[in-house]
Amino acid sequence: MIAKILSWLTVMIFGMTATTQVAAPVYPLSVAYMRQQSYPGSNITIEQQLPDGNGFHQYITSYLSQGLKIYALLTIPVGNKPAGGWPVILFNHGYIPPQEYRTDERYVAYVAGFASHGYIVFKPDYRGNGLSQGQAGSTYFSPNYTIDDLNALASIKNYPNVNPNKIGVWGHSMGGNITLRDLVTSPDIKAAVIWGGVVGSYNDIVNNWQNKVSYHPAPQDLALRNQNRQTLINQYGNPQGNSAFWQAIDPTNFIQNITAPVQLDAGGADAEVPLVFSQSLYQKLQNANKTAEYYVYPGSDHNISQGFNLAMQRSLTFFDKYLK
Repeated sequence: MIAKILSWLTVMIFGMTATTQVAAPVYPLSVAYMRQQSYPGSNITIEQQLPDGNGFHQYITSYLSQGLKIYALLTIPVGNKPAGGWPVILFNHGYIPPQEYRTDERYVAYVAGFASHGYIVFKPDYRGNGLSQGQAGSTYFSPNYTIDDLNALASIKNYPNVNPNKIGVWGHSMGGNITLRDLVTSPDIKAAVIWGGVVGSYNDIVNNWQNKVSYHPAPQDLALRNQNRQTLINQYGNPQGNSAFWQAIDPTNFIQNITAPVQLDAGGADAEVPLVFSQSLYQKLQNANKTAEYYVYPGSDHNISQGFNLAMQRSLTFFDKYLK
C-alpha cells in the first residue's frame, strides 16, 4: 500500500512512474517537460527594412510563438552564400526593461560583429518586450522566453538560404540562461557562446545571487524578479525543502543532454552576475566530458566592454570552428 501511494504521488508531482523512462513533469518549466514539447515556429515576416550595415542587410521581422507575434532583428550577409546556405547565430539578448526595449537598439556592435563575418543573425525580442505580443516575465521562473527562443530557432531553420545544420546560439546575461535552456532542450544547436550568463544552479539564483554582487536592479525590476521567485516558493517550497522539484527545473542538472560545444566568457569585474556562475558551469561541463572553453577578462564589466574586441574574436573563432 505504501509503495502504491508513493508511486501515485510520484505520478501526480512529476508525471512519471518508476517504469516510465520519458516522463512529463507537471510543471512546464521542468527540463523533461520542455524536451517533450514541440516548437514549430512559423514563417518569418519582413516588417521593415533597416539601413544596411557593414557587409550585411538588416530587417525588423516577426514570427509566431504560441500564437503570439514576436518581433526580431534579422541580418543577412552581403555576397554569395556558402554551399548549403548561410550559418546562423541565434542571438539571445540580456535583460532590458521590457517597456524600454527596441528591436534595433542595444547590442548593435555585437550583432554587427557576427553579421559582418558571414553569419545570419536572428535576435528575438521575446514576448512582452518592445512591440512583441504577450506578457513579459522572468526566464528563471517561467518557460515563456525559452519557448519564444525555441520557436525562433525553428523559424530561422526554415528561412531561405539558411543552412539548418549550422545554427549556433549566443547569449548574454539573462540570454545566457535562455541559451543554457536551449542547449539542454534541443539537439539542433551546433555551438553556443555565453557571455556573463546567469547560469548558476537554482540554489545560487534563488539564495545567493544578490549576496555576491554589488549591483542591484531597479526597484521595479527587482520586485518583479522577487515576486516571480516567491510565487514558485509558495507553491513548491524552497530548494532546500523540495529539492526534487528545483532539480527538475534546473538546466545545470541536465548537462548530459548538451550535444554542442560551449564557450563561456565572463568579466572579472562583473558587478551584476557572479563570476562563480560561469566557473561552476564550466566545471560541470568538464566533469561531463563536454567540449567547453572558459575565458575570464580581468577588469571587464558585465558586458565585457573592456575586453570586447578579444572576447568577440574568441567568439568568432569558436563559431567559425564549429559552424563553418
